[in-house]
Amino acid sequence: MNPLIQFSYLQVLDLLTTLVFLAHGVEEANPLVRLAVARNPLQALLAIKAAAVAMAVYCRWSGRSRLLTGANAFFAALVVWNLLALIAKSPV
Repeated sequence: MNPLIQFSYLQVLDLLTTLVFLAHGVEEANPLVRLAVARNPLQALLAIKAAAVAMAVYCRWSGRSRLLTGANAFFAALVVWNLLALIAKSPV
């Protein structure tokens, strides 16, 4: 799979899991993102994710594919962590 498409997909998954966390009263772990989402979470997260995808496009086009692959591994682990935390918090 194209690393840029994979990165974009992982950003969407991170956005969705973060929104679920926020809806359930869980505080954002990243202090910079926490500050940004204080007023309008959806708008702030969309802006942050758009900036992340723009940086990924730059990485891809400037030949920094190893950096993009590393970012994909990080965000894949982050999404798995988010899902596990949501499962652990669920009442089932």
